[in-house]
Amino acid sequence: MTSIRRRQALAWGAANVIFSSPIAMSKQLNAMTTTADLPVELRTALPAARLVGTGVLRFFGLRVYEARLWAAPGFLPENYAQHAFALELVYERKLEGKAIAERSIAEMRRVGNFTEEQSRQWLALMTQAFPDVAAGDRLLGLCDGQGEVSFVHNGKQTVRIRDAEYARLFFGIWLAPQSSSPALRTALLGLS
Repeated sequence: MTSIRRRQALAWGAANVIFSSPIAMSKQLNAMTTTADLPVELRTALPAARLVGTGVLRFFGLRVYEARLWAAPGFLPENYAQHAFALELVYERKLEGKAIAERSIAEMRRVGNFTEEQSRQWLALMTQAFPDVAAGDRLLGLCDGQGEVSFVHNGKQTVRIRDAEYARLFFGIWLAPQSSSPALRTALLGLS
């Protein structure tokens, strides 16, 4: 009798694993993320963060970077700028920091409107924040949910700014519905 119950319990458990939806499985895997998996910068800045999702940006089929979204429980995609989270990019090719900054301004314009003065200020900020990168380099942007943004390149902070509109528009490149990479957005938000 005991062995029959044990077999039924094992069969039920196996069925749950086999028939779980990909989204549920993704959420289960993300829930198992430990603090040891967190980027070093987040262990003190955002210790409750868990991996929400990952994705790869490709340009003409070539991998540009892998992106990872880290957030604390309760993160809501529709109000992303009002939550503490981090976006980590691990580059797979060499790119100039100035080109990254200029492209960021163009992508931010897809998310919302801003003045030419804001454009100049933000371009100068991002030119300082984003050095030239090579394969294996890591850029991390940390949003505190109250308008402060910090950028880290390979473990070293490059810039910190308090500007809620900048935070919303910059991280909107990846997280807003207007993103030019909807598949990457879906992957980052753990919706795929």
